[in-house]
Amino acid sequence: MPLTLLLDLDDTLLDTNLAAFVPAYFNALSQDLAPHISPELMSRALMAGMGLMNQSDDFSRTLSDIFYQAFYGQIPISHEELQPAIENFYDEIFPSLQRLTNRKPEAGPFVEWALSRGFRVAIATDPLLPRKATHHRLRWAGFEPQQFLLVSTFEEFHFSKTFPAYYAEVLGRIGWPEGPVLMVGNDLERDILPAQRLGLATFLLGEESASNSKPEAGWHGSFADLRRCLESADLAHLTPAFKSQEGVMGILPSTPAVLNGLLENFEGWVRNSSADDWTMTELICHLRDTEREVHQMQLKLFVEKETPFIPRPDTGVWASQRNYLHEDGKAALAEFNQLRRETIGVLKDVNAETWQRKARHAIFGPTTYLEVTGFMAEHDRLHIQQAWSILRGLS
Repeated sequence: MPLTLLLDLDDTLLDTNLAAFVPAYFNALSQDLAPHISPELMSRALMAGMGLMNQSDDFSRTLSDIFYQAFYGQIPISHEELQPAIENFYDEIFPSLQRLTNRKPEAGPFVEWALSRGFRVAIATDPLLPRKATHHRLRWAGFEPQQFLLVSTFEEFHFSKTFPAYYAEVLGRIGWPEGPVLMVGNDLERDILPAQRLGLATFLLGEESASNSKPEAGWHGSFADLRRCLESADLAHLTPAFKSQEGVMGILPSTPAVLNGLLENFEGWVRNSSADDWTMTELICHLRDTEREVHQMQLKLFVEKETPFIPRPDTGVWASQRNYLHEDGKAALAEFNQLRRETIGVLKDVNAETWQRKARHAIFGPTTYLEVTGFMAEHDRLHIQQAWSILRGLS
């Protein structure tokens, strides 16, 4: 399997100096919109929106939804009225901020080399800004968005880099690839540690951490060091296992987030690319019923019995038995969102001792609470891969 390479943008591919860039950006936006909103009110509204985006773990709402609710809740003008002026800012004014950034001369050759090796490369930048702003910054770094499998922005993503679920959402949005994965960034607290908590290998770019801390694990150094590491290492060793509690708890909220994003404007719910394939409606109904009748049932057994026997019903026959094809796919997705929210609520309250409780699984034999939830996360990954296959077959 080829390496999946996740690259941060600011101060990784582009010398941005966020401590200087962000205040200049906010000031430029406030001044440009001053005819509509006072700069003081604008500043408070911006900070409120940014703060809530960083805190949000709601997989049913994009970060742009979170931002707009907070932002427009504090200013006396509607989204519809202000949006033309905002679009004009990103088209005409935001590009002038390029003067505050510099290209990193070593970044372009590294990316060109990585793509020439057949690596799957995605831009895993903190999705706190609109698509236009992110694409501008990517071009300032010397790249075009279409060079990459994905560029994360706040219109599509549901988590910031505060959460390991962000990294799971990135992987889900590119089809949950098998094989090695490496996250590369300059910030220990947002690029490295959350990715490691999910289970990913990491490379901290630069001699010192942007968060003024020392790396706890993983490679670190320059782009030249990174290339040498990738040329000499057995890349199979970078294959994540996603077996930890934090890894599982990163994947489970990412699954509805990925599906909500991929299927937001989807219309081919009951189409399939071959007679042997499920339709998207059948897939989502399967996830919904498995969540309710298998996953939640299994977790409940751990509460009811000391060392429970964990059954695994034959869910493969449900699509035909339950006539999924004639259900409403969008409604099934909404139900799955609610059921997964309930499941995560249960898991958030589980203490450390319970995660290690023993059981016997109908298929896998002796197991633990953690391993059973790991099976749930693996089930998610397999069906995100299947959803990607369906989408590709219909495109």
